[in-house]
Amino acid sequence: MQKNLLIVGVGPGSPQYLTCVAMDAIKKSKYIVGYKYTLDTVESIIDKTRQEVYHITMRNQESIYQHVYNKMKDREYCTVPFTGDANFSESEVVDRLLEIFGDNNVEIIPGISSIQVASSKSMIPLDKSYILSFHISDDIEKKKKELINAIMDKKSVILLPRPWPDDPSRNFMQSDIAKFLKLHGIDTSILKVWVFEYLSKYNKETIFRGKAIDLEGMNFNPLSVMVIDQNKRHSYRDFDSSETRHLK
Repeated sequence: MQKNLLIVGVGPGSPQYLTCVAMDAIKKSKYIVGYKYTLDTVESIIDKTRQEVYHITMRNQESIYQHVYNKMKDREYCTVPFTGDANFSESEVVDRLLEIFGDNNVEIIPGISSIQVASSKSMIPLDKSYILSFHISDDIEKKKKELINAIMDKKSVILLPRPWPDDPSRNFMQSDIAKFLKLHGIDTSILKVWVFEYLSKYNKETIFRGKAIDLEGMNFNPLSVMVIDQNKRHSYRDFDSSETRHLK
């Protein structure tokens, strides 16, 4: 029996960031399973007269995945939408879905991530940045060291902080990050930062721009991206290529 799963990135929050291939995947599925914020993003293209929609949380997701899988008939489709890109910061859930459905029955469809949008809004290119996600359940001490090393190497950093509502001691949000950097010898009074909340949600989106030290004591929504800006711009005119040497 073939039970088809489509793991779909639906963009950072606005339906305008939905790709056509993501919309097609959702429309052809009998079952739609996702978190509330993500389901809100795709609500306008869901037909509840013929599609079954399941709202999951971190606590009930396993039971709902199993329920839907057992309910599916041969060749039916289920879509699990993820905010942003399913290939970034969602590996813990994606790996579990691959275990349940089997690799051969799963297609992963990429989306536009909040990391990409934050890169565009801050004008800091991805290929000149260090990308980090603290949005994981596992230990983050190694990632913290990577953060320090990237800053010491004068790289810009684009990162997802870690909210943990049930246990604030495990938070690693913007204020925690600023204090952590200061504790490890980083001069946060000169380190430029951006914080983007609710990216692409035009009635909610906010942008903070300042120094890392300003973040101490500030609270931001879990749906936020932080950029540490150490970018130095270089255009092609800054380099003496063989062609320019020949023209001289």
